[in-house]
Amino acid sequence: MEAGIFYVLVGSVAVAAFARSRGWPAPLLVTVVALAVSFLPFVPDIDIDGHLLLSLVLPPLLYSAALDVSFVGFKRSLPQIRRLGIWLVLITALAVGFVAWWIFPALTLPGALLLGAIVAPPDAVSAAAIGRRLGLPRRIMTVLSGESLINDATSLTLYRVFASLTIAGATVTIGAGIGQFLLAVVIGVGIGLVFGIVLHQLRMRISDAVVIGTFGLLAPFGAYAIAEHLLGSGVLAVVAMGLYVGYNSPRTDYTTRQQEKPLWLSADLLLESFVFAYIGLQFPRVLRDLGSESVGHILLLSGAVLLVVLIVRPLYIYPTSAWANFQDRRKLERWDRGVQSGEFAKRHRKSRRWGDYTADELRSQIVRDRMAGLKLTWKDSAVISWAGMRGVVTLAIAVAAADLATLDSEASHAIVVVAFIVTVGTLLLQGLTLPLLIRSLGIASDADEKEDEAALADVRAKSREAGKEFLAEKRVEWEAKYGEVDLSVFDAFTKRMTRVEKDTDEAQKVEDAASRPSYEDLVALSRGWLQVRREILLAERDAGNLDEEVMRELIAAMDAEELALDTRGATRQQSRA
Repeated sequence: MEAGIFYVLVGSVAVAAFARSRGWPAPLLVTVVALAVSFLPFVPDIDIDGHLLLSLVLPPLLYSAALDVSFVGFKRSLPQIRRLGIWLVLITALAVGFVAWWIFPALTLPGALLLGAIVAPPDAVSAAAIGRRLGLPRRIMTVLSGESLINDATSLTLYRVFASLTIAGATVTIGAGIGQFLLAVVIGVGIGLVFGIVLHQLRMRISDAVVIGTFGLLAPFGAYAIAEHLLGSGVLAVVAMGLYVGYNSPRTDYTTRQQEKPLWLSADLLLESFVFAYIGLQFPRVLRDLGSESVGHILLLSGAVLLVVLIVRPLYIYPTSAWANFQDRRKLERWDRGVQSGEFAKRHRKSRRWGDYTADELRSQIVRDRMAGLKLTWKDSAVISWAGMRGVVTLAIAVAAADLATLDSEASHAIVVVAFIVTVGTLLLQGLTLPLLIRSLGIASDADEKEDEAALADVRAKSREAGKEFLAEKRVEWEAKYGEVDLSVFDAFTKRMTRVEKDTDEAQKVEDAASRPSYEDLVALSRGWLQVRREILLAERDAGNLDEEVMRELIAAMDAEELALDTRGATRQQSRA
């Protein structure tokens, strides 16, 4: 058993690495190869408890995804995310459930609804990877990423409700189901925020990146397990913790950020590859257990469910997006009338946020803060409608559902087969054709690049001003310490630091003897300048003037600069020793 799991891990990662090197969809190739290998006579059966698999796979994957999501963009796009992550999942689950019950009555209505909850949530990992490669606009990427975080919580809550319905004699009213969902949200988000605050404080106070990385690996499992134990949503707990930690990550030590990024990327690759390989290996055994008389019926059911999940998504997205855009225009008109009449200014005259703006500036601020990222064009809706590939969450929940004692053998096997076919089918149909759709529609991130250039120009101007103030303060300190200091040392301190690093120890002693700024002084000056630039970026991000993804790229470049400073310092100490 242990050896089999190890071989699956190594083989799945190797196949995924090959797929990534060729630009192919790794989940699909891993599943196909695992399916082919499963027919070999010497391949043993590997059986893992479904709930254990779910508890081991979901927390790290969700936490890693939440760390990378822009919280500012998530908040701005929350209306679309909420529509897709909650209501679309519910509608898809009901539509699939009633169609499955009609085609395959042996599932029973609760079992069919359970199947609907399992196949309802799309996994945006593949779509996001395609979108980044092809340069999708940020507004679409934010919606897809946010949806993938929320819809899993909705799906698992529905799974819990419908699983209780499969118990003979159990009754769950609509009110009870809504109450259970709200309770799961409140408990899950609360526990996630507590874990996020504690983890962030540890990251701020502990400089050992290895220790902090270990805490970061353990925290998602703890938040998930405690939330589930208290009848909350473990998914929302992990997501809330990840959003909080990711938002505050730029305030922590740079070594923590540099270590955790590759760590989570490796964990994602390992876990996703293993789950897709495991399902591929299990599929032939599940088909054998069905019996020949049921295979045709279940394949028909699988095709019907696949068709439903493909059709329901665009049928829901287009009308709801049109209605949302109409409502947004009406809101903007009301705000515009309020600004022009002065009513808005009267209501917010004491607000630090709005009080200093003129009427025209106020209107532009409202448009930017309350409308930015909300409107989606028909082309955007087309991409989002076709980016509904199912993935690791659907497969993991299906395996967990197969272990439910309340389902008979035929129903549990049917659920696994349908989930497998729907996942592979969407990866094939949508995953392989989504790049063609994006190219044919001509969607690109040109507007994002123009906005980023304008925002960066403003950030650079503010950085220059902050830098002048910082250097002026340092000049006063150095003059008190060393006497007269040439101002050029501040204008070119980075070049001077590089030159000093190349000096011999004897040359450094000469400089020290002449009461010139030492190498350590120059390094401290560089660190201070980096900190000033980081603070400017954080302030602009918090004010909504700079996109969080752009900020993270700039922070990563600064982290590299600080790493270079540390590397030079370590090399210098070794040469002196």
